[in-house]
Amino acid sequence: MLYREVGEFKPSYKKDQQTFPIRLDRYGYYAILAFAFFVVPFLINDYWANAILLPFLIFGIAAIGLNILTGYCGQVSLGSGGFMAVGAYACYKLMTGFPDLNIIFCIMLSGGVTALVGIMFGLPSLRIKGFYLAVATLAAQFFLVWIFNKVAWFYNYSASGQITAPERTLFGLRVTGANATPEVAYLVCLSFLVVMALIARNLTRGSVGRKWMAIRDMDIAAEIIGVNPLMAKLTAFGVSSFYVGIAGALLFSVYLGAVEVGEVFGIQKSFLILFMIIIGGLGSIFGSLAGAAFLVLMPVVLKNVMVGQLGWAVDIAAHFEFLVVGALIIFFLIVEPHGFAMLWRIIKEKLRLWPFPH
Repeated sequence: MLYREVGEFKPSYKKDQQTFPIRLDRYGYYAILAFAFFVVPFLINDYWANAILLPFLIFGIAAIGLNILTGYCGQVSLGSGGFMAVGAYACYKLMTGFPDLNIIFCIMLSGGVTALVGIMFGLPSLRIKGFYLAVATLAAQFFLVWIFNKVAWFYNYSASGQITAPERTLFGLRVTGANATPEVAYLVCLSFLVVMALIARNLTRGSVGRKWMAIRDMDIAAEIIGVNPLMAKLTAFGVSSFYVGIAGALLFSVYLGAVEVGEVFGIQKSFLILFMIIIGGLGSIFGSLAGAAFLVLMPVVLKNVMVGQLGWAVDIAAHFEFLVVGALIIFFLIVEPHGFAMLWRIIKEKLRLWPFPH
């Protein structure tokens, strides 16, 4: 009685194949979007924006990008932090080199630059896979961080080696810089997440996504039935890097405002995004967002409880956080490899049959 599709008739294949074919899912999605766009901006403050909402939105985009590559195409990558750095530094060079260029175009072009870099580093995937591909992308991570540290042109020969986002406005409202408001930054990141999640959803349900999944399941069989592994793998690397580059540009320009590549885009960022899709669920857009929400919220909750309420030392709380994340990864890999996404799918199936036995 709680979650039903009985009585819903689809007069066409288009209606039957829409993103949310069940009416309750569709209305719930619209309600969440309306609340996020028209209610949250009036309730938000600096703490909620900087500690929870902006990191969730930005890492949600990065997790979707990595999930396209790893979850849908089966190509393991440990270089997400380096590709985020490409997006951040490309955005910085565009903002400083073209002062009149709109900030949205700067972010989108940064994603395009990252996609090209991702395709270049994705070329080894045509010959190697599995553990060896993971090592290759890990090498890309260290190489990209090294080159951004060593080549002064990338940070405009700054003495500190740090890059700082110039002030930019959108419709007269400050998006970047010291005077940017959390409401504007939140709406910009939310708009990017919604649009890119819808694009990813449609990509993965179309012919491109089916080719990615065929490569993931068995690349030799996919090639036999006509899937071009070259195009499938490189498009996955390109689209994934585009998403991760957008996330890096937003992290630099809208969220942090100033970054140093070694501290912000180190190997820990690559593992953080990988943990998000493992816990959230491989091969699922919802799982990417669920994993991002969990790994953004969990440290905040643990810090408030252990440090604020129980009086633990900050370093002990940080180590305990690592223990929790590691335990959850082991749990999901053993008990439910498809993560939160599968748990949510099971809950919906049970609601469809309730109160009948199942």
